[in-house]
Amino acid sequence: MQQQFKAKILLVEDDSALGFVIKDNLEEAGYEVIYTTDGNQGFQQFMRHNVDLCLLDVMMPKKDGLTLAAQIRQKNNKVPVIFMTAKSMDEDRIAGFKAGGDDYITKPFNMEELLLRIEVFLKHTKKNDEDEKKVFNIGNLVFDYANLTLIEGEKKNQLTQKEADLLRYLCVNANTVVKREEILMDVWGKEDPFLGRSMDVFMTKLRKYLKDVEGVELQTIHRVGFKLILP
Repeated sequence: MQQQFKAKILLVEDDSALGFVIKDNLEEAGYEVIYTTDGNQGFQQFMRHNVDLCLLDVMMPKKDGLTLAAQIRQKNNKVPVIFMTAKSMDEDRIAGFKAGGDDYITKPFNMEELLLRIEVFLKHTKKNDEDEKKVFNIGNLVFDYANLTLIEGEKKNQLTQKEADLLRYLCVNANTVVKREEILMDVWGKEDPFLGRSMDVFMTKLRKYLKDVEGVELQTIHRVGFKLILP
């Protein structure tokens, strides 16, 4: 799975044995890896390097992965963040998405699955198709996909990459019912029961941005999917 560009990944994992296994696999797949074993070092390395993706353990000494992700999000909304955890509780996973994570993988995991997930995120963030529409009018809001912003007059909301990817998908398919499985495949790159839960979290976030926009509604079509109503 050799990369056309050498993407740089920040890996933060306090279990050094697992950390070096992941690092070796990522480097073998063609990535450049910056590896640290705690959240404080992780943030220092994030500020020092222009990374393309963050792969963070949740349970770590000094600073946990959720706190680190929140700090990263204060500095950068675009870089994808994938959490690694031994926990399988839905509440912990939802907390990860609320902290700014884009995806979640539970230990022990298959390295091929991790590499595929990373590839999906880098494909989204590195895609530079000139024909792809970048700006959308959503009622009185202007959605600038390239800059991850929702603008209303002087007010600007900064989106994460995943929020922007999802909103763009809904805008492209506006006034049409889109099925849950189609969104998962096109935005997340795979159809997975838990990713459906995370998608609902992101939909709730988007509804908050759109709730006061006249003529605009993000509808849930029960057991089918969603529909973004635009004027």
